[in-house]
Amino acid sequence: MATIPADIAMATDATVALTAIIRAFAAHTGTLHFLGTDGMLHLAAIHGAIPAPVMEHIRTIEIGKGMAGVCAELNEPVSWCNLNRDGSGVVQSGARSLGLAGSIVVPVRSGAAMVGTLGIANTGERTFTDEETALLIECGSSLLRFRPVPA
Repeated sequence: MATIPADIAMATDATVALTAIIRAFAAHTGTLHFLGTDGMLHLAAIHGAIPAPVMEHIRTIEIGKGMAGVCAELNEPVSWCNLNRDGSGVVQSGARSLGLAGSIVVPVRSGAAMVGTLGIANTGERTFTDEETALLIECGSSLLRFRPVPA
């Protein structure tokens, strides 16, 4: 299995690490959320241009809502080859408006516990392999150092 690239492992903040992940996976955009004491996912880092109306919806995400929320609820990866063809209702309309297609959100875990989500997306259709998914989960775990300490 592949290992986490050094620029991800050595990143000094969440945004730099996320940008390195986007580059390593040849993706176009991404988000990192951590679970807050309020039981919601809170945006910790973002890479890519996100319109203001969509930003309002992704700053804080309910568990079970949208791809990140469903990933958090299941503590399992959630992916779509093409967001615009989702008929399940998981992909929110704001996500479709971004012009992205292939996407994946994986849990960020501390041990077995889900403590956040890491999502990346491409402008074209893409199916992530099992090896890519496993590496992305490993990358997510490496981001625990950026998790806010609960007050």
